[in-house]
Amino acid sequence: MSEDKEKVVFTEDKKSKAEEAREHTTPRLFLRRWLILLLFCCFSMSNAFQWIHLNIIGNIILRYYNESLPGDEFQQQLAVDWLSMIYMLAYIPLIFPATWLLDRKGLRVVSLAATFLNCLGAWLKCASVDPSRFGVLMFAQTVCAIAQIFILGIPARLAAVWFGPNEVSTATALGVFGNQVGVAIGFLVPPVIVKNHDDLNLVGRDFSIMFYATAGVTTALFLLVITVFKKQPPTPPSKAQAIIVEQAAEEKYSQSLVRLVKNRCFMLLMITYGVNTGSYYGISTLLNPLVLYYCENCEEHAGRIGLTIVLAGVLGSIVAGIWLDKTKKFKLTTVAIYFLSMAGMVLFTFTLDQGILWVLYLCGGILGFFMTGYLPVGFEFAAELTYPESEGTSSGLLNASAQFFGIVFTTSMGALLNKFGPLAANATVSGALLLGTIGTALIKGHLRRQEAEKKYKLPEDVPCRSDPATQQQPANNGTGEPEQSPP
Repeated sequence: MSEDKEKVVFTEDKKSKAEEAREHTTPRLFLRRWLILLLFCCFSMSNAFQWIHLNIIGNIILRYYNESLPGDEFQQQLAVDWLSMIYMLAYIPLIFPATWLLDRKGLRVVSLAATFLNCLGAWLKCASVDPSRFGVLMFAQTVCAIAQIFILGIPARLAAVWFGPNEVSTATALGVFGNQVGVAIGFLVPPVIVKNHDDLNLVGRDFSIMFYATAGVTTALFLLVITVFKKQPPTPPSKAQAIIVEQAAEEKYSQSLVRLVKNRCFMLLMITYGVNTGSYYGISTLLNPLVLYYCENCEEHAGRIGLTIVLAGVLGSIVAGIWLDKTKKFKLTTVAIYFLSMAGMVLFTFTLDQGILWVLYLCGGILGFFMTGYLPVGFEFAAELTYPESEGTSSGLLNASAQFFGIVFTTSMGALLNKFGPLAANATVSGALLLGTIGTALIKGHLRRQEAEKKYKLPEDVPCRSDPATQQQPANNGTGEPEQSPP
């Protein structure tokens, strides 16, 4: 009994000391945060590239690896679709240990794991260049899919750990931006490098060029993460975010999961987020057969339409992030973007069969601006609804929902496309987005994180360690930035 009392006293004393230290800590921003964010965007980009760079040339994959694919035509197409869907399948069971690792070990360890696996998968693809080695290609893609598990939960956590309260939404949007740029490159570059030659040896040569180039880039990024990427800044950017980091490191992950599951607003957001993002995954995976259905030999146009979707989405992500930082209207923004995503999907559905390329590019851009622009908005709305739970946990559950619905939409759209054509497949997605819009409108917008920031009454501009006008630092390391203690 006395031991229990001593333990309680020790715990309370520990908490009081932590709270006292936090009260006397002045939040600061560091210029390094932009370097960390840029590096994350780059390795997220390389992983996202590897997600879609095979499916956008799916018809060429079918020809080249034909001898090692199933005999049935539908099964062959499904096997190629799994090169994308393996990213979704791997995420669902492995997100929980990955999120636990992010909460307990921090950004650096998770980033090292992600970049190592991403690099390993890229090199394994170099060994898959042979018509009889589709199994090797699938294994390599699976390794890259496991790397993605560590990456997708990072943007909200990195923004919380390194960026101030008036930068969090923008930083999250920029983190998602890196992933979307990778998808854009994955749409654009493969059809340019890998041509549909009659001679399979020439096709194999093109695959080798693409795979070895990817392996070189991912290796360089892995080495940069080893030397540059830091776990956290010496001092937190805001007091409210410092609380989250402390709780994530000390609290049991299972308890946090239970509280999130009991949060009805978050659970509803998780479902609607999954429907929207899963629709995007399905369209991206099947864009090659959707376009080729009406436009024969249009592999490069399919890639460019995908590029248009993603680039418009990048712009949408940045605009949405800046808008949220300025207005804090999380629910209104979420509902509006969701509704416009549905409208864009309806427009894309009923113009695809016209076969007019400029119309497809325009409708693809409208669809991408809102559907991809929704990604950071969903992350930030979830962080508001679940504060003070870790952003890594909430974003991990959102992504798990997205992967689940991605598999559902990709397989169902593929079956409908094979049996009834693109109209039935796209109309099904449009109906799902309508239901998602209604569900999003039913979420109650209780902004807990904003209430915490008001409680601490943080200043509009937090001093930056690199700005001599806001600090007094006697030492200088010769780079124009004051000496910092390592994190």
